[in-house]
Amino acid sequence: MTTIKVSDEQEIISRLSSYVQKISNDAIHNRGKFYIGLSGGSVVKYLCEGLPTVDTDWSKWVLAFCDERVVPEDSDDSTFGTYKRQLIPKTQLKESQFVVIKQGVSAEEAAKDYTDKLKAAFNGDDFKFDLLLLGMGPDGHTCSLFPGHPLLTETTLKVAPITDSPKPPPSRVTLTYPVVNSARNCIFACSGAGKAEMVKRILKDKEDLPASQVKPVSGSLYWIVDNAAAAHL
Repeated sequence: MTTIKVSDEQEIISRLSSYVQKISNDAIHNRGKFYIGLSGGSVVKYLCEGLPTVDTDWSKWVLAFCDERVVPEDSDDSTFGTYKRQLIPKTQLKESQFVVIKQGVSAEEAAKDYTDKLKAAFNGDDFKFDLLLLGMGPDGHTCSLFPGHPLLTETTLKVAPITDSPKPPPSRVTLTYPVVNSARNCIFACSGAGKAEMVKRILKDKEDLPASQVKPVSGSLYWIVDNAAAAHL
């Protein structure tokens, strides 16, 4: 694991963008495509601001989601909907490059459909992302993997439904640890004093929280934190 401390949120965006540029270009050069998993929350802001500056072959990108809320695409809670409105117009990405959940179905059906779409995108059952951009919630959750939830021990499903999320909306689909920890690169980017206590609990105290369980088996893990978020390290 590599912890990168930077001065402020703008530097987080700059550092994150440079990692995305390098990882995407390496993936495209070596394997012809770049598979990236996106998160919601502050990650959206970082990417919508930073990605338009990235020098890459956008046509080779395949974009999926680390988790997604089972809500209509035009809802403010839809992670894809937010990227569709805020990121696509600023880049050469096309809506068809995003692997999105099915509309108007249950979380269980959405998870099955999303699994099938990922199988098609990866040409098989091995969902090996080049990069997962992960968020961390105030309770230490990542994706829609929450403290104390049975999904923390899920090993069979690659994409799991969740209908009792402690954070609304309750119905979601999420990647599970077997997929997360098979990624080539995972990056957490955290800014602000509000994240400082949880960053300390995970990075310094090594507490057993969902974000702590992100340990790529043969990949790299990066935490990019600004001074405020790293205050207790």
